[in-house]
Amino acid sequence: MNFMIGANAGLIAGLIVAFVVVIVTTISVLATRYKKCPSDKIMVIYGKVGRDKEGVKQSAMCIHGGAKLVIPLFQQYSFLDLTPFSIQVDLRNALSRQNIRIDVPSSFTVGISTEPGIMENAAERLLGLNQSSIQDLAKDIIFGQLRLVIATMEIEEINTDRDKFLEAVSRNVETELKKIGLRLINVNVTDISDESGYIDALGREAAAKAINDAKKSVAEKNRDGSIGEANAKRDQRIEVSLAESKAIAGENEAKILIAESDASRREREAEALKRATSTEKIQAAKALEEAYAAEKQAETARAERERATQSADVIVTTQISKQKIELEAEAQAEQTRRKAKGEADGTYAKMEAQARGYFEILSKQASGLAQVVKAAGDSPSEAVKLMIADKIEDLIRIQVEAIKNIRIDKITVWDNGGAGGANGATSTANFLSGLMKSVPPLQELFKMAGMELPSYLGNNTSGDANASYISSPATTSPAKSATKSTLK
Repeated sequence: MNFMIGANAGLIAGLIVAFVVVIVTTISVLATRYKKCPSDKIMVIYGKVGRDKEGVKQSAMCIHGGAKLVIPLFQQYSFLDLTPFSIQVDLRNALSRQNIRIDVPSSFTVGISTEPGIMENAAERLLGLNQSSIQDLAKDIIFGQLRLVIATMEIEEINTDRDKFLEAVSRNVETELKKIGLRLINVNVTDISDESGYIDALGREAAAKAINDAKKSVAEKNRDGSIGEANAKRDQRIEVSLAESKAIAGENEAKILIAESDASRREREAEALKRATSTEKIQAAKALEEAYAAEKQAETARAERERATQSADVIVTTQISKQKIELEAEAQAEQTRRKAKGEADGTYAKMEAQARGYFEILSKQASGLAQVVKAAGDSPSEAVKLMIADKIEDLIRIQVEAIKNIRIDKITVWDNGGAGGANGATSTANFLSGLMKSVPPLQELFKMAGMELPSYLGNNTSGDANASYISSPATTSPAKSATKSTLK
């Protein structure tokens, strides 16, 4: 037995260790397959990667930043570098719209795109290629698109409107680079030249035109300077004379204005003095009027305050008395309620205790009756008989108690001595027989209970219910005269 218990314990321990090893191994494998994508790379998961939102089966899943669990056996992963690279494009003998061949040396900065949808193109077309192969592929696309743009523009547009030229190049080149998952970051055109010297001629023409325009501008400026100097001198003399005449007129007008100002000042001072005097008197009268009004308002307010104080004293006293009466009434009502509640709780507890006592008595009686019925063979009638038989002594005692206290020696019976009954019994005998018949016989009690009296207690064969209790004398001597008998 101990060997079997030890074997079972060893088997359970082995299973637990194996389960733990499996869990640890699974966690380790999942941890090694949970790959994080750096910010400067694109992680490409290929294999069984499911379908996109439109339900199309995907060839690869691209993730830029974050992490992803690579399912063993079903998926594999690789990285695409997002580091930009520069491509030198020395385009020569490109035919322009004017059929003039030009050289356009330029440099393009290109990198793998992180835009959704274009990353998948990079995963499909660039995964597994080194940077040199990617540069060669991009260089071929740039050469073709650069030639196409130059063929649609004139040399003057290319040479003068560089922004338009660069915009056209960026638009065409980037559209084609997106097809393989690349994006154009920057375009820089260093210089433009042609074999025929057309661009140089345009430059010399522009330079000569600029020099002539500059000389003409200098001569015009010199002429304008001389004329301007003479006009300035003339204007100076005129302006000086006008200024002097205006100065004299201004001085005279100023003196007139000063005199008028003095007169106006004195007039206004007089008016101001008059208004000030009137205003002072008016203000003094108003001050007195306002003082009287203020005193009146103060007296009125004082009277109102006295009246409010007296009213408040009466009202507050009345309210305090009212609240006192209400509080006393509430306290008395609360005391009465608590007393009534206490009496009710006591009555309820007493009645509940009596009810529990009655319940226990009835429960015990019911339990005892159930035991009696079970002892009687589950017959209720037999159980009742058993209960009556158990109480037979009490029943007989009650019968005896009925005539126990009768003093026979104190009973006097007047008898004529003759046969007063049908069986020749005397009146005394009939009196005793009737006395005994007033007590229920034992045989009748058993019959009322549905029982038969045992034979050893006597049988009533004559039909007289009291035959087993009273026997009449066999013979009775008749007497013709009344006889006084005393029963002892």
